[in-house]
Amino acid sequence: MGGGYLVEYMDLPGCMADGESVEEALEEGADAVRAWIRSAKEDGTPIPKPSLLTKYSGQWRIRVPKSLHAQLDMKAKMEGVSINTLAVTLLAEGMGRRFERKHGRKS
Repeated sequence: MGGGYLVEYMDLPGCMADGESVEEALEEGADAVRAWIRSAKEDGTPIPKPSLLTKYSGQWRIRVPKSLHAQLDMKAKMEGVSINTLAVTLLAEGMGRRFERKHGRKS
């Protein structure tokens, strides 16, 4: 590991991958899922049913101070992305740093 983005599949214990870009991490993640499932079948390990997608829509509302909203808007415009894309990126980066601190390795 050591890329800039980490994908982790919570329903598949230990199944994770990383990449220098979001796209690369997702491609590596797809390979990791296939390998995990192949290994589970070979070992006779039950394959769990997906749980997260059935419980979460991927949406929620969040209220922030007006000053933070303005800062996010300015930064998003500078980056040429939407506020949503910027917020998701910042959250993912923060989760990656938290993972690194918790597990003592780069995500």
